Amino acid sequence: MRLTAQGRKPRIAVAKAAGYPFGMSRSALSLVVLIALSGCGLWPDQTPVRSTPTTGLDAPQSAAAVGSPAANAALGSRSQRPEELDTTTAADKETALAAVASTKERRLGTAVVALGPPAETGIWLKTGYVTEVVQGRVETATGQSLAVELRPGTGAALLSLAAFQALGLSLTDLPELTVFAQ
Repeated sequence: MRLTAQGRKPRIAVAKAAGYPFGMSRSALSLVVLIALSGCGLWPDQTPVRSTPTTGLDAPQSAAAVGSPAANAALGSRSQRPEELDTTTAADKETALAAVASTKERRLGTAVVALGPPAETGIWLKTGYVTEVVQGRVETATGQSLAVELRPGTGAALLSLAAFQALGLSLTDLPELTVFAQ
């Protein structure tokens, strides 16, 4: 190893020592190569053609062989209609719809509600307005009223499937309800 007069190694530029042309560093050269290769997929006629398909069906099938869309649903044979999941009786819904405002109830506020888990039966509303299960009432913007069980919840308010159906709301709607507690 050769030393300079001050006792140090001579400094040689990395680009020259590595033999890169025009003094490019490794990172700059890598960047140029990546940019050049990124355009390789722009010419589709140069891609190789496969003789056998990698996905899909081997031969076209008739509509009868494929089956109905309901049979091919994600849940398959376990899928159920909302009416099948709602086990609340018509009498229970009528009683809940007959709820009227009383002087003993207090207004908790308004909430935009989403459909709650259909497996949880009953007529209820999960909301952050209550910390324990209490009886209450909800009222739609059109003035329709329904007696519900108010359950503590966090985040968005959730209304039961039976309550959605009793109020005649579309299951995909996000209605705003006024919430009252007794």
